[in-house]
Amino acid sequence: MFANAMEVFKLLDKSNCRKCNETTCLAFASKVFLGQKKLSECPHLDSRVLARYTDNPNKGFRPGQTEYERELAAMKKQLADLDLADAARRTSGRFDKGQLTLRIFGKPFSVDNAGCFRSDIHINSWITGPVLTYVLESKGVPVTGQWVPFRELAGARELNGLFVKRTEEPLKKIADTYPDLFEDLSMIFNGRQVTDLYRADISMVLYPLPLVPLMICYWKKDDGMDSDLHLFFDKSASDNGGSDMVFRLTAGIVQMFEKLAKTHGWQAAAAV
Repeated sequence: MFANAMEVFKLLDKSNCRKCNETTCLAFASKVFLGQKKLSECPHLDSRVLARYTDNPNKGFRPGQTEYERELAAMKKQLADLDLADAARRTSGRFDKGQLTLRIFGKPFSVDNAGCFRSDIHINSWITGPVLTYVLESKGVPVTGQWVPFRELAGARELNGLFVKRTEEPLKKIADTYPDLFEDLSMIFNGRQVTDLYRADISMVLYPLPLVPLMICYWKKDDGMDSDLHLFFDKSASDNGGSDMVFRLTAGIVQMFEKLAKTHGWQAAAAV
């Protein structure tokens, strides 16, 4: 029924009440996903939500759809009534000939009211989900220049442990393995090296979405000290899509980097 534990977690109230006999809502979500707990064991779950996943979970959707695919379908329906010209102003995009065009890693990515996408980059779920959320929910808050770790975004603290495991840890392994990573990120994904406040050996800013910049800070292995890597976001990301969108976006980016590193190598990735 669920594609991953995050789909379960989004349904919960995140109170960590422990009445399900788990220490946190995230732990409960993981058990539900693994089939070790029932969704009904959460005492705070709305009855309508519970009925959706127990009585007739596929009502109104294609058989075999995951919850994430259902979310994508629901967001595409919202696009039908969306003022794309207004959305362009909120998202720092451009509206022309019925299409909203954004710059993703500096490359054009367009969507229309029918939910059709056009882009020079490969279109997959890690792009479409966060982009749709950004288009629908971004408040258009300007980038502040104040960099914060993921846990300091609104509503992100509960997700931080999973965020580290899904993003920072695997990205550090990539950086450790491929010494030319940052040079290639600059060439392929329009990354820009910057001087930051954290005394990192390398600090690079990427723009996966116009108002949601991402800064990667990497400390190289030196004098018996292990390497380290941390990700930072502009404080405005809380208002320009929210922590859940940032989580999905960043996890998807890291998965893409892993795939490129394992199957093509970073030099070959230049042709992507």
